[in-house]
Amino acid sequence: MDRINRRGFLECMAWAGTGVVWTLAGGVLSSRLITDASVADAAAGSFTFVQISDTHIGFKGEANKDAAATLQQVVDRVNGLRPAPAFVLHTGDQTHGQKAGAFDTVAEILKSVKTERIFYVPGEHDVFLDGGKEYLARYGKGTVDERGWQSFDYKGTHFVGLVNVLKYKGEGMGSLGDEQLEWLEKDVAPLSSSTPIVIFSHVPLWAVYPQWGWTTEDAERALASLRRFGSTTVLNGHIHQVLRKVEGNISFHTAMSTAFPQPAPGSAPAPGPMKIPEEQARRMIGVTEVAYVPGTHPLAVVDSTLG
Repeated sequence: MDRINRRGFLECMAWAGTGVVWTLAGGVLSSRLITDASVADAAAGSFTFVQISDTHIGFKGEANKDAAATLQQVVDRVNGLRPAPAFVLHTGDQTHGQKAGAFDTVAEILKSVKTERIFYVPGEHDVFLDGGKEYLARYGKGTVDERGWQSFDYKGTHFVGLVNVLKYKGEGMGSLGDEQLEWLEKDVAPLSSSTPIVIFSHVPLWAVYPQWGWTTEDAERALASLRRFGSTTVLNGHIHQVLRKVEGNISFHTAMSTAFPQPAPGSAPAPGPMKIPEEQARRMIGVTEVAYVPGTHPLAVVDSTLG
């Protein structure tokens, strides 16, 4: 990817605060701005779900002095969607460095989301202090051996939540590990190649910018298990901006943060919260909604400005 200067990044992302509505049907994903899609397509077998990422509750820096308030704004926007999303995926960094009480604050805000269930995977900020003990005590139940990774099926689509942050502090990039990779291979092995697959994790499973740790070191082995499927979508957070990449039948999408933006890959000396005026920052945070609608149209993604 070519480097994008700061001005160009701001211009490209100026619309993004509204979030994106995703429609998923028959393995085909389409997406629209939430403001353009308050009523989703009602085709037979269709459903919508929402991705929320990088809420960073506990962060009080210049980029956003009240991350809880912006998360609440996102929840209000999600609750305005019709129909309501079937479920929500939170792709990590609920907290900012596991600040005291932050998990409780996130839970209190998200309990008002009008949806059937919320699924979680951790970000590195959720496991820095204790190796994931607090996170797994809250969200490990029902996952594989209470380790955090999981899979479930919904209306013919297979969803897989992966954990790739437990080594992040020491290694500087995401890592899945042999045990989880072996589980993934076994998990998808019985599935027909026509089964739509959605993977969600925190750190991207493609090499967005390895110099900043924006990659997962053993992702290729995971992707090898998925290449036989006709439609695989990989949803990640971590980099606080929308980027897209397509490799064969695998589409990669990264999500905005609800708390603060980060610079475009390589456009700053290092990653971190962007210190920009509040009116600009608010337009660079948001939420992703995915809708499943049966059809044969190719993948249409409106949030591909930086792709």
